[in-house]
Amino acid sequence: MNSILEKTLATIVTENHQAAAIFEKYSLDFCCKGKRTLNDACKEKSIDTNCIEKELNEAISTEGAKHIPFKEMNEEQLIGYILIHHHFYVKQSMPTIMNHLEKVAMKHGPHFPYMVEVFQLFAEIQQDMTSHMHKEEMILFPRIKQIATAHAEHQTLPDPGFIQGPVNVMEHEHDLAGDIMSRIRVLTNNYTAPEEACTTFRVVISELQAFEEDLHKHIHLENNVLFPKAENFFLN
Repeated sequence: MNSILEKTLATIVTENHQAAAIFEKYSLDFCCKGKRTLNDACKEKSIDTNCIEKELNEAISTEGAKHIPFKEMNEEQLIGYILIHHHFYVKQSMPTIMNHLEKVAMKHGPHFPYMVEVFQLFAEIQQDMTSHMHKEEMILFPRIKQIATAHAEHQTLPDPGFIQGPVNVMEHEHDLAGDIMSRIRVLTNNYTAPEEACTTFRVVISELQAFEEDLHKHIHLENNVLFPKAENFFLN
């Protein structure tokens, strides 16, 4: 068996972020369920491992593919990356998506009632993510930086619950957000706009797909890279 099939989904994406697009294509959850091996994940969904292995190798070996060394980043660098590339994107995109969804739900709701539910679900996401990111920025991220500094300066560390408590809350909220976006994907038939859809309808479907793809990368970096780094301070 090729070694890439024995690696976890999270490890593959951490080492080669180009793999995220392939996993999105096959609806393989590399963030909340990233601890499964690629082989096991493919078996669960009856995916041909030869095909996905070929696609992954092609994506990873593409000439000029940019590699982001997440594993080599320290805690402060990872937090900075998450804030700039993910928190900023979420804060900027959610109001626009909500505005487009409201227009589609009001105009096309009678013919496409599922879009009313999508609007309601995304309103929940907007409220939850706003609160979630605030807690990360005000509580968890400062604590991770504090622990990293204390460890570097050989200071006494607080109880592991100082980090593990908020991490558990954040991971639970990640699961909830992932579940809501998964429901939206199902309702929209894997982000497919109907043939008679207007421009706004088509645009918001694309926006929702981009939002979910970014959310998966966002959660992956926190669950599988940043949080384990912070928790490791208590093991050394």
